[in-house]
Amino acid sequence: MAKFMQNSLLNPKTRYQLLATIIVNIITFAHGVGIGWLSPTLTKIQGPDSPLDFQVTIDEISWLGSMLGLGSLCGNLTIAFLLERMGRKFCIYLLAGPYACLWILTYCATNVGFLYAARFLCGFTGGACYVVLPIYISEMANSSIRGSLTSMMMLSVNLGIVVGYIMSTYLAYHIVPFLAIILPIAYFAANLILPETAPYLLKKSRLTAAEASYKYYQNQRVDMEASNASFEELRLAVDAQETQNKIALTYRDLITRPALKAFAASVVLSLGYQCSGIFSFINYMSDIFNASGALLDVNTSTIITGIVQIVGCYTSTIFVDTLGRRILMLISTLGVGLSCIAFGCFTYYAQIYDLSHLDWLPLVLMMVIIYVGNIGLIGCFFVVLVELFSVKIRSVATSISVVFLSLMIFCTLKLFPLMLHYWGISVTMWFSAASSLLTFIYFLLFLQETKGKSMVVD
Repeated sequence: MAKFMQNSLLNPKTRYQLLATIIVNIITFAHGVGIGWLSPTLTKIQGPDSPLDFQVTIDEISWLGSMLGLGSLCGNLTIAFLLERMGRKFCIYLLAGPYACLWILTYCATNVGFLYAARFLCGFTGGACYVVLPIYISEMANSSIRGSLTSMMMLSVNLGIVVGYIMSTYLAYHIVPFLAIILPIAYFAANLILPETAPYLLKKSRLTAAEASYKYYQNQRVDMEASNASFEELRLAVDAQETQNKIALTYRDLITRPALKAFAASVVLSLGYQCSGIFSFINYMSDIFNASGALLDVNTSTIITGIVQIVGCYTSTIFVDTLGRRILMLISTLGVGLSCIAFGCFTYYAQIYDLSHLDWLPLVLMMVIIYVGNIGLIGCFFVVLVELFSVKIRSVATSISVVFLSLMIFCTLKLFPLMLHYWGISVTMWFSAASSLLTFIYFLLFLQETKGKSMVVD
């Protein structure tokens, strides 16, 4: 029991790490609201009772989806440039501005260009937070709970997606921006209480501030002798790593054998995440249920699958530091692959035979796909991505990897509605299945477990 409490989020020594994680994830929750808002809204603005003064075409819909990827790419590059120069906290503060602007543009939309810009800013916020937050959390969290805290990012996104689904379904178009703009204000204000991470401050030779930050996140206020000893251990580890890294980072550091292996794993991780279709399913869920002939109302089905996302991501949070990252990734990729095959087969044979007595099956299969996708591919994605790289190249390599992810997001969100339209739902699902099963094979053969890896020394 004592060991469980020591590695638990309920441990008093790590309560401020949990608090900090919750605070910074207000923006990932907000980002999820922006993602979830799109799917039911597309149904509204394509109909005759559109709340807007303009109609959108299938090509414009594909651009609305893919602008998220372009924005994410710009967010990646911006934060990658600022992360080591300005610090983690500056980058965290920076996220509030573009997110607030996206809802102003959404409210004021008079043509599709406003919606393009709003989706771009939604992507910018997501791309930026996917770079800075994993590094911030990994630097301030104990290794025993780092996986759980980092996986809370995607749990927060999924919570936001469900709220976005619900708000967009049941509230008027122009009401949603008024409610959503509260989130960046609360996020910015709450972050004022959090200090910069100790490892970053030590790298900048700000010893006093680093010690105060360390004691805050470790909640060390009583046993000062033990606190000083543990901080000194961290300081020596950072100094040793900085001494080792005194030679400036060059492209040669990025093409060593270990670095290339890590990049290969990150590329497969991103390809598996995007080509398996999980993220596209989330963005175009209502269109998928329309195409599959599901029994329930498409918006109700979308909300149900959103709730399943939360359960899946919470499962990941529970088991990521006990079972490990690798086993969850294997279960996830295999489960998504087999479930997508089943979904494609159902929709294929439903066109030939009368399967109306099984019209509940698409919802059940999509719930399985979303659940197993969230326990690994989504829930553990950023946990694994950060832990793949060595300390010296971690910031740059993570940024490069997230840039590649953003390019993949752009491509998949642009192509997915076109694939649905021209290929049909069955072939699209089989393509997703093949991608997921190929990722499973790679992970089975090459992915190494990274649980417990130090974030300070290699």
